[in-house]
Amino acid sequence: MSDALQDWTPEALGEGGVRPVVAAPDPVLSRPSAEVDPTDPEVVRLAADLVATMRVSPGCVGLAAPQVGVAAQLFAVDVTGHPKAVTVHGVFALCNAKIIEASRLRPGREGCMSVPDLTGDVKRASRLVVEGTLPGTGALVRLSTDAFEARALQHEIDHCAGLLFLDRVAGAHAIYPRKVYL
Repeated sequence: MSDALQDWTPEALGEGGVRPVVAAPDPVLSRPSAEVDPTDPEVVRLAADLVATMRVSPGCVGLAAPQVGVAAQLFAVDVTGHPKAVTVHGVFALCNAKIIEASRLRPGREGCMSVPDLTGDVKRASRLVVEGTLPGTGALVRLSTDAFEARALQHEIDHCAGLLFLDRVAGAHAIYPRKVYL
């Protein structure tokens, strides 16, 4: 199944447009999203838009459909070049993703484009197996990952379930103002 991801490229989606990112407390961020047909042309276009929006957003390593106002189980991830990344699958999008296996909970700092002024410490699995379908082809993929890419996938899957990283922090003591670098 993972061969399908190796053969897939975001260029197969077509050219995407940049969409505005919604911020909390927008209600689309707090309700579970519907499963999608990965071969639906609207879903393919949305996937291309997620990749395009992610690429023009400094520091962005993942973006889910709810973050652009669409209640759909679809997200894009790319941790390429991130210093905390160990396993890197490059840029990819997944529909209807599910966590199959998760182990080794570790705390880590997270931020989010939909919560632009805060970061927080969240415990997430550092080893992960995820299944989902590729937009466009509809191919089922199963990928194993770890470290930062595992954290990014869990963060985006949470968005599709109507959860923000703020829902996962241990309490107010684990939330911090985002540092702004000029």
